[in-house]
Amino acid sequence: MTGALGHARLLCSRLRNIKSLICNIIDCPVVVLCYHRVTSRLSDMNSVVVSPDNFRAQMDYVKRNFRIVRFEENWEQLDTPAVVVTFDDGYADNLTEALPILKEMGVPATFFITAGNIDARNEFWWDALERMLSGLGGYPARFSLQDSRHGREWPTLTAEDRVAMFRDMHSLFMSGTKEQRVEWLRQVVGWAGGNCPEAHINRLLTGDELRTLADNAEVTIGAHSVTHPRLSTLPEEEQRQEIVGSKTELEKLLGREITLFAYPFGKRADFDTTSARICNEAGYLKAAAAFQGEAHRWTDPYQIPRHFVYNWDLDRFIFKLKRLWV
Repeated sequence: MTGALGHARLLCSRLRNIKSLICNIIDCPVVVLCYHRVTSRLSDMNSVVVSPDNFRAQMDYVKRNFRIVRFEENWEQLDTPAVVVTFDDGYADNLTEALPILKEMGVPATFFITAGNIDARNEFWWDALERMLSGLGGYPARFSLQDSRHGREWPTLTAEDRVAMFRDMHSLFMSGTKEQRVEWLRQVVGWAGGNCPEAHINRLLTGDELRTLADNAEVTIGAHSVTHPRLSTLPEEEQRQEIVGSKTELEKLLGREITLFAYPFGKRADFDTTSARICNEAGYLKAAAAFQGEAHRWTDPYQIPRHFVYNWDLDRFIFKLKRLWV
């Protein structure tokens, strides 16, 4: 069964590549890159951090080899393949680390901001979970999650053990309710004690910093919900509060219209047709997803594919990017 499943997945992958090749021959593709953080740090269980050196090399390569367009532009008349640079969530290092490199390279970027975290000094749950598990030592030998349905136990003595625990708990948190995440994280905090780094390593933009970021010619600001939920798990009215509320809050803070949105998490299972409809009704012109693919003239403007970029050195980045132009 495993062998047959593996062959089926390989066949599906090859069919997708053939489809992508045909589409890219018919119409010039737009590849949208998705970043989260640019900074130097020891731990990155979330795989969202790109070092400043790698980011500079990546942007330099893109600048020298491709046409770079903005997310908000009309791409229908493009006669050459193009690249778009985007960031999600609104980390403070977007301003302090990423922006200087973008300005140095002359590369525009869109920053999708989670409005409810501005000035709140809150961490995202995945950052808090990683921080609890990325200390230098002194952890108990095991962690037991107390939950009548989801309870289980993990070994935690080694860094490898704690990475495995993080991955399991990340999946659990993704499927849990807000109340469950709060309780589960409370248990992890109590278990970790004083073994974790300070919360400032995951600091998000303040209102003043967001205004400073937005005032740069290279920058476009988009919305990314109020609290970063999986929209597909919410009833319509709560989705509307997240999608419309983020636009309202950002427009009030920045004094300008916000016409772009990115779905939190962004996989196909993380939003639905209701999410897209609300984006259209709210006045957003485009909405970014986070499943792989290239944008074409026929692409649904409320389901624009993006490719996550990881902390690749230049050779690896070039290899990955070239595969998108098959």
